[in-house]
Amino acid sequence: MTVITVIVTYNRRQLLIQCVEAVRRNRPEKIIVVNNGSTDGTREWLDQQTDLHVIHQENVGGSGGFCRGMQEALCMGGDAIWCMDDDVRPHDDCLDHMRPYMDSFNAGIIAPRRIMDGKVFTNDFCRYNLYNPVASLYADRIRHKTVDHPIDIAGTAFEGLFVRRDVVEQIGLPNKDLFIFCDDTDFCLRAYLCGYRILYVPHALMDKENLSGKDTWAERQQKKKWKRFYQIRNSTYLNHHYGQNWTVRYLRGLITLSGYVLTVLATAPFSKGYSLCDIPRFWKAYTDGINERLGR
Repeated sequence: MTVITVIVTYNRRQLLIQCVEAVRRNRPEKIIVVNNGSTDGTREWLDQQTDLHVIHQENVGGSGGFCRGMQEALCMGGDAIWCMDDDVRPHDDCLDHMRPYMDSFNAGIIAPRRIMDGKVFTNDFCRYNLYNPVASLYADRIRHKTVDHPIDIAGTAFEGLFVRRDVVEQIGLPNKDLFIFCDDTDFCLRAYLCGYRILYVPHALMDKENLSGKDTWAERQQKKKWKRFYQIRNSTYLNHHYGQNWTVRYLRGLITLSGYVLTVLATAPFSKGYSLCDIPRFWKAYTDGINERLGR
């Protein structure tokens, strides 16, 4: 099996170096790094790495980066593609633990276990809720379970996602128009609906960087505020596009929007995290999602 790793990076040179070094120790057949227009010396470092296949492009977000990288991996003859952001570091035997399950369990997608600050970090889940608008799309999350052996799940993140070539050929590449947020959910949902098995392997380990560090709540919100637009828009898009009734297609996104609006109203007078001018931006995100207007 020819495994090609795809790493997407943007302005995290030091984390990228650590990620690449960790991937090298796993010995995939090839490593692709997609540089989304970094301006912090990442380009210069990458150009010195003779064993990497490097793609420099404008910043098209994580979804655009994985779309381009996975497309390149297919063209290079990869039998399986190992995807990751630049803020994770696979343990030296991570790939060795995942490879056998792709054959013996006929898994289309495999997810490793991520560790952050010494604790299990996961947003993986076992079911999609496409019917009840007042409950989350992500049902039966595994963070509420004790998992000590491989289990079937329904979705994972592009943080170590390991996928067979035929899955990508069947369901298509990641939706580059999502830019950031929910691109991994959309990809896994398409695989799930096509009947592919997604397996969580807890002894395949990766370390994940804690990027929030010691930031206060307000500091975290300020840093991530621009991302909230895509979070609201893309989650609304998923519910509208895949929802099995009108309440999920229209109401669930509205409930998500209401939560953010209430947060703005409750905190804007006392905190720099949000301001009242964020409300019309969030409303636009909701309407763009309902009308499936995507892109950057």
